[in-house]
Amino acid sequence: MSVCTSEVMTNNHQETRTSLLASVADTLHIWRQRYQRRAELARLSDHDFHDVGASWSDFAYEASKPFWRE
Repeated sequence: MSVCTSEVMTNNHQETRTSLLASVADTLHIWRQRYQRRAELARLSDHDFHDVGASWSDFAYEASKPFWRE
């Protein structure tokens, strides 16, 4: 008969679940940041873009992308 110690019988499921939840949380955080930044771009005026030496059309593509696209 073999004897199992707690070191041998470790359960990696909890670590995997924690890692998965952390990964999902990180992804959701990044998506929220993208959404907020693109919404801010969409609210800027032509005057705001002129201040940085660009036109609204320069940023229109970025502002129109969905939050899940980089």
